[in-house]
Amino acid sequence: MVFFEWVRFLAGGFLLLFGLGIFAIEMIGVYRFHYVLNRMHAAAMGDTLGIGFSLVGLMIMSGFNFTSLKLLFVVIFLWFSSPSSSHLIARLEVTTDEEKEKHYRLVKLEELEQEISGRETDGCPDAGKEA
Repeated sequence: MVFFEWVRFLAGGFLLLFGLGIFAIEMIGVYRFHYVLNRMHAAAMGDTLGIGFSLVGLMIMSGFNFTSLKLLFVVIFLWFSSPSSSHLIARLEVTTDEEKEKHYRLVKLEELEQEISGRETDGCPDAGKEA
């Protein structure tokens, strides 16, 4: 029984340290990137993974009881709410960005189709012909 407790403690501690490592990588990404959407992507992915691993580690360390069930509900809630809130904030940034040309380019579907069909015919002489 003591062996099982040690295994559970070590597995939970490993997951907690792994979550802490994810948070450290997230912080480096947030401070390294310059554009707000890149920063927000690093923060959202780091939060989802880091909190998920940390809470699963706490669930394993506390055993399977009512506290673990509550932590599982927190993990599920965060996995649903963090990506959707990040998506909404990103859409707000895209619609209110004053320097859109500096950060990305808008491509219409017709332009994209012409660009793709131009690439297909350049590489292979028989690309446009039917067999």
